Amino acid sequence: MPNTVALIERYYAAFNRGDWQAMLDCLADDVAHDTNQGSRESGREAFRAFLARMERSYREQLTDIVVMAAAGGQRAAAEYVVHGEYLADDEGLPAASGQRYVLPGGAFFEMRDGKIARVTNYYNLNDWIAQVSA
Repeated sequence: MPNTVALIERYYAAFNRGDWQAMLDCLADDVAHDTNQGSRESGREAFRAFLARMERSYREQLTDIVVMAAAGGQRAAAEYVVHGEYLADDEGLPAASGQRYVLPGGAFFEMRDGKIARVTNYYNLNDWIAQVSA
């Protein structure tokens, strides 16, 4: 269990530094990534493409990160607060003009062989849209 918590903390520390390679190093080659209120993407290369889309459209920092792991460490969850800026239009979403937002988020994880094998992200999309549309 401590290894699971440390892995997820390392994953989020890399996110906050913008160190995409360090994030990818935490993932299994065939990682399943469930995007917020979207589809499942599979594999590290798909995750790399997701990070590139995120980097183009958003600047985010996560605070108040709390990581919880199940006994045995195979599953875990994290809760955090997203502080962000919407930099460039993202397909199907409102136009970007540097709007700032703050909202709670969370993720669920599954581990395999010391790596993250699944990450499922969630935040309230309607709250985010309201904040960037105000």
